[in-house]
Amino acid sequence: MAVTISDVARAAGVSKGAVSYALNGRPGVSDVTRQRIVEAAKQLGWKPSLRAKGFSSSKAYALGLVVARDLKLLGTDPFFPAFIAGIESTLSEHEYALVLTIATDPDAEERSYRKLVEGGRVDGVILTDMRNDDSRIALLRELKLPAVTLERSDTPSPFTALRTDDTDGITAAVDHLIGLGHTRIAHVGGAQAYVHGRSRRLAWERALSAAGLPADLFADADFTASGGVTATEALLRRPDRPTAIVYANDLMATAGQSFALTHGFTVPGDLSITGFDNAEFAQYLNPPLTTISSDPLRWGRLAAAVLLDQLAGTHDGQDIVLPPPRLLVRGSTGPVRFSTT
Repeated sequence: MAVTISDVARAAGVSKGAVSYALNGRPGVSDVTRQRIVEAAKQLGWKPSLRAKGFSSSKAYALGLVVARDLKLLGTDPFFPAFIAGIESTLSEHEYALVLTIATDPDAEERSYRKLVEGGRVDGVILTDMRNDDSRIALLRELKLPAVTLERSDTPSPFTALRTDDTDGITAAVDHLIGLGHTRIAHVGGAQAYVHGRSRRLAWERALSAAGLPADLFADADFTASGGVTATEALLRRPDRPTAIVYANDLMATAGQSFALTHGFTVPGDLSITGFDNAEFAQYLNPPLTTISSDPLRWGRLAAAVLLDQLAGTHDGQDIVLPPPRLLVRGSTGPVRFSTT
C-alpha cells in the first residue's frame, strides 16, 4: 500500500499538519523537526501525489495534447503512438501526467482547449499538425496557456517550436528517382491545410523544376490509407501515368503499394514508391519501402522537455532545430523500365 502522510507523521512523532509544513517547505516547524520529518519520509519511501502537489502549488502537474483526428484514423497513423510514447517517457521522469483529448471538429477542438484552462487541468499544451493560418495560436494567447509547437505556421507565434527541414528528405527522394531514370514522378500529398503537407508538396515541385521536369502529377490526399488508395488509383488510370510516386507519409505509400500490386503492377518494376516517416512496419513490406526517416519518439520527448523547461523558466525561448530527415533506400524503388512520354 502507498505510504501516506499519516504514516510519516506517526514515524516522526508529529502531527499531520507539521508533516505538511515540513514537506512543502512552509514555516511553522523548527529545523530539527523538519529534518526528522524529511528523514522519516525518506525511510518510508513516501512520495507526494500529483493531486496533493497540485493543491499545494496551484499547478496541475500535467500537460495537454489535443488531437484533431477521427478516432478511427488515429489508431492507424504510426506517428502519434510513438510521439505520445515519447511525451510520456519524459513526463514520467518529472512526475507529470499527459491529458489527451480527441477533437473531431473545429468547434470541439476550441472547446477542448477552453475546458483544459477553465478546469485548471494542465499547465501547458503541445500543438501538433500545425496549419497555415493557424487559429489556435490566437486562442492560446487569449487563454494565456504556455505551448510548444511542432513546426511553425505562417501565423506569428510567441511559442517555442520544434522544427526540421523535411524538404531535404523529399528532395533526396526525387533526386534518387531521377537518378534511376524516372521522369514521370508523381506526388500523393497530405492535406494542404497542414504546414507539413504543403511543405512536402512544394519541395517535390522545386526538385522536379530544378531537374527541368514537369510537376504535373499531384494528387491531393489526407494522410490516410484510404486517401492513399484513391489518389494512387487516379494517378495509375491516367494515360500518362507516373513511373514513380513520392508519398507524403508511409501509411499512404503502403496503401498505394498494395493497390498497385493487386492491380497487376510490379513494384519497383512498373512503379517505384517512396514514403515518409520510416514507420516500423515499412521495412517488413514486400518489397520493403524506400522512405524518409523520422523519429516521432524523439519529437515527443523533446516537445515535453522543452515545455517543462519553459514552465520552469529555464528555456531561452529559442526554437529547437532537429537534423533533417534522411532517405532510406530499400526495395520499393528501382530503375525505370519504360517511358510514358
